[in-house]
Amino acid sequence: MVAGPARIAVEEAVSVLRQGGNAVDAAVTMAFVLAVTHPQAGNLGGGGYMLIRSASGDLTVIDYRETAPAAASRDMFLDEKGDVIPRLSLDTHRAAGVPGTVAGMALALETHGTRSFATVLSPAIRLAREGFRADRGLEEALDSELERVAKSASFRRSFFKGTAPLREGDLLVQEDLARTLETLSYGGPAAFYKGRIARDLAADMKANGGLITAEDLASYKPIVRAPLTGAYRSFHVVSAPPSSSGGAILLQILNMLEPFDLRLLGHNSSAYIHLVSEAMKRAFADRSRWLGDPEFIQVPLKGLLARDYGASLMKGFDPDRATPASGAGPGDPTRFEKDQTTHFSIVDAGGMVVSNTYTLNDSFGSGIVASGLGFLLNNEMDDFSLKPGVPNLYGLVGSEANSVAAGKRMLSSMAPTIVLRQEGSRALPFLVLGTPGGSGIPTAVLQVLLNILEFDMELQEAVDAPRFHHQWLPDQIRLEAGGFAADVQEALRKRGHSLAQKDSRVTGDVQAILVDRKAQWLFGASDARGHGVARGH
Repeated sequence: MVAGPARIAVEEAVSVLRQGGNAVDAAVTMAFVLAVTHPQAGNLGGGGYMLIRSASGDLTVIDYRETAPAAASRDMFLDEKGDVIPRLSLDTHRAAGVPGTVAGMALALETHGTRSFATVLSPAIRLAREGFRADRGLEEALDSELERVAKSASFRRSFFKGTAPLREGDLLVQEDLARTLETLSYGGPAAFYKGRIARDLAADMKANGGLITAEDLASYKPIVRAPLTGAYRSFHVVSAPPSSSGGAILLQILNMLEPFDLRLLGHNSSAYIHLVSEAMKRAFADRSRWLGDPEFIQVPLKGLLARDYGASLMKGFDPDRATPASGAGPGDPTRFEKDQTTHFSIVDAGGMVVSNTYTLNDSFGSGIVASGLGFLLNNEMDDFSLKPGVPNLYGLVGSEANSVAAGKRMLSSMAPTIVLRQEGSRALPFLVLGTPGGSGIPTAVLQVLLNILEFDMELQEAVDAPRFHHQWLPDQIRLEAGGFAADVQEALRKRGHSLAQKDSRVTGDVQAILVDRKAQWLFGASDARGHGVARGH
């Protein structure tokens, strides 16, 4: 089973499984096909996290998050007065971190796959060279970002037809990208990090004020990490560790919620939304203070994920009144330090599971296509804390823990997740999921998990149910527009909450697979908010 954001990519991944490839073979094929057919998030020029459960039960995370170039510095996005320079970290060559996707996919294939690098690349090369018909999702993404991306001549050359952006049904041929993929096919990942692609990308950076050099590319390495693991009720929840904050936020919220009877409160009742939002608020407050690249700072994970610490954070919870952001944290997990933007999910016939989230950050990243190479540059430098207390693109504030530094991985919210159910002596896959959505990623994953584990929803129902989000600052609950009754909203206001309506298109695009071992079925669900599909064979 494959669940993903774009039909063509899902079908190519299913084809790999049908031909005997495993879940990682299918995942790497899908990642490169998405770079062609889903350019708003699929990428060569970005990065992310792949969570893998092998058929034997081993769990691994490949962290292929981007890194800051060697020339990056703490105050590089500030003016002489110490203020953040608008859009410098978003719409320029300087916004790009050193890409990790190609290296991450190559490492996944080398350690867990069965196919050659050239073989998994072949569908992407064909689609870039021969073209494909733009779908509704690409048209909508172009329209939503038109004012920003139309400023880039390189973007217009790639994704406009004449003077207008591509429409659904238009043929998109990407010759520069096809040549880049072909170079990768015969040169391997070294071509991207040390060969022609690296030289061309470094030259484009130098000509346009970017910081990435040939040396930055040559020194990039993905990191194999142990995943974060926690328990909720009788289930094991596994997710991404720092340099992502998503897994820690997810597990921390689950720890805070477990002592409460959520079923008694009722799904998406005002009492339920109040409780879950208060837990979200406290977890995001801790994110702002404690989380960053573990190669640069000491992250108190064991404390953050300790059940006693979760209980301590909720001591001030009032079921009748919202806690102001100023009183919701950050907490002090060090006292508990005892001996812790697109997504696709894949399960193969042998029991291997892949949950992969990767991104360019903003839709279409920086909106800049690398000269002659055909792929979009990320704008992940904005995910650093450019200045303590100043919000980034997603409204998140940070501290020194996530400040800019050469070679550092910027903090992410990605949360590729696998839920395991204990069956005898083995913990076996039960649910695989993840989503794009910036700061809303861990809260969207959380709500789908709770919809299934607490409210016994069918998978598609759990994925499609209305969602809400709180991230500490701004101090407001963001409700999915049209998803919550007026009396529920009024009851939340009476508890002291500020409410904001959020377009359903930006509350995530969850891709999930549920494993029903009793019935011997795999159930796939692709979020109704997006344009993806789930396919099995």
